[in-house]
Amino acid sequence: MLAGKRILLIIGGGIAAYKSLELIRRLQDKGASVTPVLTRAGEEFVTPLSVSALAGEAVHRDLFDLTTEAEMGHIQLSRSADLVVVAPATADLMAKMAQGLANDLASTLLLATDTQVMVAPAMNVRMWDHPATQRNLATLRADGVKVIGPNEGSMACGEFGPGRLSEPDEIVAAIETELSDGPLTGKRVLVTSGPTHEPIDPVRYIANRSSGAQGVALARALASRGAEVVFVTGPASVAPPAGVAVVPVETACDMLAAVEAALPVDAAIFAAAVADWRVTSASDRKLKKSKDGLPVLEFAENPDILKAVSNLEQGRPSLVVGFAAETNDVLDNATAKRLRKGCDWIVANDVSEGTGIMGGSENAVTLISEAGAESWPRMAKSEVAAQLADRIATELSGS
Repeated sequence: MLAGKRILLIIGGGIAAYKSLELIRRLQDKGASVTPVLTRAGEEFVTPLSVSALAGEAVHRDLFDLTTEAEMGHIQLSRSADLVVVAPATADLMAKMAQGLANDLASTLLLATDTQVMVAPAMNVRMWDHPATQRNLATLRADGVKVIGPNEGSMACGEFGPGRLSEPDEIVAAIETELSDGPLTGKRVLVTSGPTHEPIDPVRYIANRSSGAQGVALARALASRGAEVVFVTGPASVAPPAGVAVVPVETACDMLAAVEAALPVDAAIFAAAVADWRVTSASDRKLKKSKDGLPVLEFAENPDILKAVSNLEQGRPSLVVGFAAETNDVLDNATAKRLRKGCDWIVANDVSEGTGIMGGSENAVTLISEAGAESWPRMAKSEVAAQLADRIATELSGS
C-alpha cells in the first residue's frame, strides 16, 4: 500500500527514539522511502549513522547547512514528501508546532510544510496529562494534524500510564490509512463499539459480555478502505485500532454525547452493546450488606442512540447501520428492531449460550435491509468486517 510513497520522518528526543529505527525498516518493507530528520535531542538516543544506514539516505540535522540551504533545502524537504511523520513527538516538539515556533530544522520544516503531518507522541505520563500539553494537542488537532497514540503502559522512568510511543506496526497502519486511496476515501464514518458500564456504586456497574472485537475489526476495515473513522468505544477488552480517531466513553449517556459531537458523518455504524438501563441514582459510596435486607435499585431507561440518529431531521447520515445481538427468534426480532429504530440496515447475530460469538473471534450474521435478509456463513470477525465494509463502500458510492 505504501509502494512509491515518500515519508519525511522527524525523530524527536526521548528513550522511545530507538523505535524509529524499526519504524524505518517497516516502512521500507511496505515499499516506502524514508527521508530522516534527526533533532539534537534525538541524537542523544540514536546516532545519525544508524539512522542513515537504515534509511539509505543522509540524515538531515542542521537548519543552517550551507550545502542544502543554498537552495533553500528546508523548503524542498518540507514539501517533497507524501506525509510528514514525527515519531517520537516530544512535548517540546508539540509545543513548538502548536505555537508556530521555528528555531531548528525540525520545527522549521513543520512550519514550512503544506503536506499532511502525523505525530506519534511519547513522553512521561505527567507531561502528557499536563494542561499545557493537552492544550497543544487540541490546537494541533484543530490545525488538521493527525495523532496516533500514545499507548498506555510502564515507562522507562518507572511510572505507568498514557505516554508510550505507539508500536512501529501501529504507526505504519496509521500511515497506510492516511495515504490509502480506497473506495471510502473522502468519506467520514462513525463506529461505536464495546459495552457501556452503568455505575451502581463506585465499585459496581451494569454491563454485558461484549469484547468490542467486531467493532474494532470494522473500524480497521473501513479505515483500510480510505475512510476517516471516528471510533467511539466503551471500556472494551480489545485494544482500539490504529489510524482512527478514538473517543473513549464509559456510559450510554457518554456515548450519546460523543456520537452527537462526531456528527455529521456519511455513515454511522452502531456496533456497541449499549446497556438498556442505568441505575437512576448511583451511590457515591460502596453499598454494604445490611440486616435490613437487599438494597433497592431504581432503574431508568438509557437513551436510544441508534433511534436518535436514525430519526434525525437534519444531518442524518446517508447510511445508518445497527447491530442486533439476539438469543432467540433472531430474524424476527432483528427485523422488528430495524423498523422500530428507523435505521437502514441491521446486522443480526445469535449470541445464545453455546455459540461462542459474544467475546469470541468468529461471527455469523444476517444482514437485514429493506430488500430483505441475507445470511452470511460463520467466519472470522475480521472477515465479517471486511465484507460489511465493502457493502458500505458500495452503498456510499451512490450517495
